[in-house]
Amino acid sequence: MNSAALWTRSVHVELGSRSYEIGIGEGCLSAAAAALGSWTNADNVGKLRFLVVSDASVQNPHGVTVQKSLEAAGAEVRTAIVPSGEQSKSYAQMQLLYDQLVDMAADRRTIVVAVGGGVTGDLAGFVAATYARGLRFVQVPTTLLSMVDSSVGGKTGINHPRGKNLIGAFHQPIGVLIDLKTLATLPDREYRSGLAEVVKYGVILDHEFFDYLEKNVQGLNARIPEVLRHVVARSCELKADVVRQDEYETTGLRAVLNYGHTFGHAFEALSGYGGLLHGEAVSIGMICASRLAESLNRITSKETDRQTELLTQLGLPVAVPKELQTRQQDIVSCMMLDKKTEGRELRFVLPSRIGHVEVVKGLSPEQALKCL
Repeated sequence: MNSAALWTRSVHVELGSRSYEIGIGEGCLSAAAAALGSWTNADNVGKLRFLVVSDASVQNPHGVTVQKSLEAAGAEVRTAIVPSGEQSKSYAQMQLLYDQLVDMAADRRTIVVAVGGGVTGDLAGFVAATYARGLRFVQVPTTLLSMVDSSVGGKTGINHPRGKNLIGAFHQPIGVLIDLKTLATLPDREYRSGLAEVVKYGVILDHEFFDYLEKNVQGLNARIPEVLRHVVARSCELKADVVRQDEYETTGLRAVLNYGHTFGHAFEALSGYGGLLHGEAVSIGMICASRLAESLNRITSKETDRQTELLTQLGLPVAVPKELQTRQQDIVSCMMLDKKTEGRELRFVLPSRIGHVEVVKGLSPEQALKCL
């Protein structure tokens, strides 16, 4: 089957020999075998072997749907179920997946398929990147956040107790299969967490997209399919273009994707990887970064207010929790571990207008803390 027949929208990630397709459809998980056959150029998917790594919360039905599609094509399929939550991006879970691959005598015909949110994708992708010096893998994101962000671009990794994503590797998937119907089963808080990353794209890269989000708050809150198709596809297009230009984060361009993340990752780590969801922490972090930009006269309060209003209408937090406001030195320590930090110097992604941001260096911790 031609892969184009499997979905209604597709986004091409142009990376030379590592290029791949993001397929966006409704009900396409049941055709996972056809998609993987196309992406692997396999005449017979049944000759391949798969380790399907699924988040416990979506194993039934989504992980099972993928598994049955592959088995119906004659493939050998093993499954590994990962506990839900950020805590699973750990050494312990990584070792369990390595053990699964060893037990099945995984080889170059083995493909790792990640079914779930960003945690599952990051963990399974890192295992695929490092086992036998690299196995092919496919992203099947089932949360909005993973659809628009973590499943695209090849960043994989696990957390260190003192910092998020400190251990990882760039390892591009061979394809990303997005079934928008999976969003119907996504809990409200998880769905809204993903909306924070959607808003981020408008702030950093596309003011017209930000305008669209402001005009379609009702559709976003109601999960209207037409709105979701556009939002997911446009977010993927914007990220794909950045990744194409700066795959390994060497020119500094890809750093713009971390708007709100320097503050947000600190809040997330200090809340114990669970007290705040990733998108919730990023939502708060974006407002902190926008206030910081205000204090440097890079923007006016109008730009911050527009972000605050949109995020609030989408049910996201915009204020630093009181229990974190008193932990200023801990916040600084976490920010010093941020990947954008160079030579013990904090760097922040700050807006100069809606639709454009820049990396700003040489800021002191005191300047940043004033924006909490």
